Amino acid sequence: MSGAVPSGFLALPRVDPTLAREVQDNLEKVEDLLRESVASSDPLLAEAASHLLEAGGKRFRATLVLLAAHFGDPTVPDLIPAAAVVELTHVATLYHDDVMDEADMRRGKPSANQRWGNSIAILTGDYVFAKASEMLADLGTEAVRLQAVTFGRLVQGQILETSGPSEGTEPLDHYLRVISDKTASLIASSAEFGGMFGKVDPETTGTVTRACDALGMAFQLSDDILDVASESTDSGKTPGTDLREGVLTLPMFYALRSDDPADTRLRSLLGRPLSEEEAEEALKLLRVHPAMAEAEATLRGWADKAREELATLPEGPARHAFEALCDYVVERSG
Repeated sequence: MSGAVPSGFLALPRVDPTLAREVQDNLEKVEDLLRESVASSDPLLAEAASHLLEAGGKRFRATLVLLAAHFGDPTVPDLIPAAAVVELTHVATLYHDDVMDEADMRRGKPSANQRWGNSIAILTGDYVFAKASEMLADLGTEAVRLQAVTFGRLVQGQILETSGPSEGTEPLDHYLRVISDKTASLIASSAEFGGMFGKVDPETTGTVTRACDALGMAFQLSDDILDVASESTDSGKTPGTDLREGVLTLPMFYALRSDDPADTRLRSLLGRPLSEEEAEEALKLLRVHPAMAEAEATLRGWADKAREELATLPEGPARHAFEALCDYVVERSG
């Protein structure tokens, strides 16, 4: 599995080559640990638990753990299992998310629920999280506490997404709250883990954590915009998936605000399950709608918020790398 380590971090502009190589080398160690952690004597469990890990992924959260430690001591051995813990936690939620969403594909491969059924997928997610918890137990009570709080937010976000906005709650505010809990919380905790185990001073750790919370919001908004803007399946997800399922995301919320009679047809297609023909029509209408530019402006706003936090940190390779990640998150949706 070592060969599955993504190289995107190395290709980012403004990232110091030495720092990039150090992070990449440690990502390879994380990758080996991920493979070892989900090993099982039961062939089905071993195959199911390694299914999403072998499909690859950005290892974005593990990268943040390793990168945040460069504000302190990036050579601490515990950083490798800490990075593996956040990645396993993320992967565990994907198994559960795919069951909730009845997804057919994940990272360009059939989802676990499609291949083995919902029961196996749910239990596999539980197993992966259990392996993360087992690894976490060796990292100390503070790490366990941070993980528990974060996992609570992940579950809360999933429940909020499933239940929908309560009476009196603005749907757009509800949508942003779900993103904060389901996505931004673990991305922020990844930076906090890096600061914790990299012996970074508390003030700097807090700053990087806040920056990554905003970066996490931008990361999910970028995904949601990409789901509309992309015309390929390079992301492993069929473009327009949210539209087809009747799930409202930021560009759609903005389109629904329009009172232009020319947008009547588009508004009628949003927020309900669509046929293939309707989905294609909605995609064409939405891609050229001013709502896309408005959504991209909101995305840039969150990235700028992260940059504002980062600007207070000392000048150097680690700060520049985080700033490059802000650029990456914005540019990937364009």
